[in-house]
Amino acid sequence: MVLITAVHTEGGYGHEHIASVRWRNPSTSKVGESSRREMVEFINQNDAGAAKVTDGVHTVNVGVFKDKWLRTYADGTWSDNLLALPKY
Repeated sequence: MVLITAVHTEGGYGHEHIASVRWRNPSTSKVGESSRREMVEFINQNDAGAAKVTDGVHTVNVGVFKDKWLRTYADGTWSDNLLALPKY
């Protein structure tokens, strides 16, 4: 499981414009950066909850939307928690 900590967008500011993400693995303290496509593949190849976003209080799963975009999924609803993360 990784926590996505920041996003980079290109060509706009919606979830469809997320080009890459920075992440941290809380189990190993490893940090890295992945393209959107790499993170989509990571999520698709692992169990649900392979990637998450947290504000320190609430943690939500990151899912693959329409097989190409990253979006958070909280309480049964697609949401935009990723867009609230720091940008780089």
